[in-house]
Amino acid sequence: MINPDEVAELCYERFRRLPRRGKPEPGREWTLLAAVLRITRRPSSDSVEMEVVSMGTGTKCIGKAAMSPAGDVLNDSHAEVIARRGCIRYLIQELHGAVSGRCSSLFCPADQRGKWRLQPGVSFLLFTSHTPCGDASIVPMTDSQSQPCPPATSMSSCEETDGEGNLKRKAEEPGEGGVFKLPRLEEKETKEEETGQFESRTYPTETPDKDVSDPAAASRLQPGDSADCEHLRVRDVHRTGAKCVPGGPADPLHPGAGYHSTGVLRVKPGRGEPTLSLSCSDKMARWGVLGFQGALLSHYLEEVLHFSTVVVGKCPYSQEAMNRALVMRCSHVSDLLGGFSVCSPLLLQSGLEFPFSQNQTELQHRGGQGRISPCGAGQESCTPTGTINRLPSRTSRPGSSCVCRPSLCGLAVTETSSCFTENRLRCRNVLIKLDEKLALLQQKPRGHVLN
Repeated sequence: MINPDEVAELCYERFRRLPRRGKPEPGREWTLLAAVLRITRRPSSDSVEMEVVSMGTGTKCIGKAAMSPAGDVLNDSHAEVIARRGCIRYLIQELHGAVSGRCSSLFCPADQRGKWRLQPGVSFLLFTSHTPCGDASIVPMTDSQSQPCPPATSMSSCEETDGEGNLKRKAEEPGEGGVFKLPRLEEKETKEEETGQFESRTYPTETPDKDVSDPAAASRLQPGDSADCEHLRVRDVHRTGAKCVPGGPADPLHPGAGYHSTGVLRVKPGRGEPTLSLSCSDKMARWGVLGFQGALLSHYLEEVLHFSTVVVGKCPYSQEAMNRALVMRCSHVSDLLGGFSVCSPLLLQSGLEFPFSQNQTELQHRGGQGRISPCGAGQESCTPTGTINRLPSRTSRPGSSCVCRPSLCGLAVTETSSCFTENRLRCRNVLIKLDEKLALLQQKPRGHVLN
């Protein structure tokens, strides 16, 4: 039996033991944490053993201009993506040990020659300190929670249109003392613009006849139920900064609960140039169908690897929204290749909050510390090597990262036996084919980053 609080505490304790470098400054910077845990169930016992095999923090994402065709720049440094990439590195190293003839507690030979599978009783769990950005973050609000985003019309005072109907910022206007200042909505930097999550602000909203005052009541909605059904209505929802994929359904931007469209693909926002990276909700939905092992390892594993459990830390949460974002919107997918299927992970929430969450950072903030902002660095930790790298910021070229594509492919080629070497030339073709297959499955415009 998985205890979500034990999972959260194990991840937080592991984070506390990491070196100080790359961590947020207490009271001034916040970040998100994600980790992959190896779960081992013993046949003779109901208890499970849990081990953190990969961990990452981060909230950044680069724009199209900063992307590298060589793959040596991490396009997406959100915590969930970093943790999953670190787990792939862990899997490659463990598979190398099994192929080399060393005893492996993770892999064993499969029935098909040259293929491998997980040892009986072994599975993987994904922990994230906050609901994934995108569809899973569109959750009902309680009366005591403040609205994360202003109404859609609030930008009208700061922007105007040019002759072609495009939005542009108004000209600078003189302030006190003749100093020119640009109009601003708020003094503090918002989380929504960079990370796709919500921020805490209070704005008036429409009040339907009935509302949800208990988040647990909202989570009891069954998949397919309408949020504004006759017996239960949502006053408002937490809003995500992730933008709808161009060419697909758009957000209606109505006040209150009608602000967002749900169940649609979204791209992560960024400052300045838009990004091409799909939201973490979309990527996790993809992993629930194609597995999280990646194209390279698919060559050597008999079955795809799914997360059997997803645990979320203390934050605004809805079981219905998580199920919708990660499972239900993929349930209609058909004509899958052999071995692929829609996985329904166990969805749990912990009552323990990450000490470096935005909420905790605001509570710890003291005068003179400056403006609260997302941490510009991140950490990645992979077991068993214990490799830890600082990921400076969105646009830097993380040549030292152990989880970028060239590093992962190079690790597989240099550390594995002849069975890897004989097939390494096929890896690029497999990557292309799987990405093309996913494009058909998700019916998305081509060009958006999946990893």
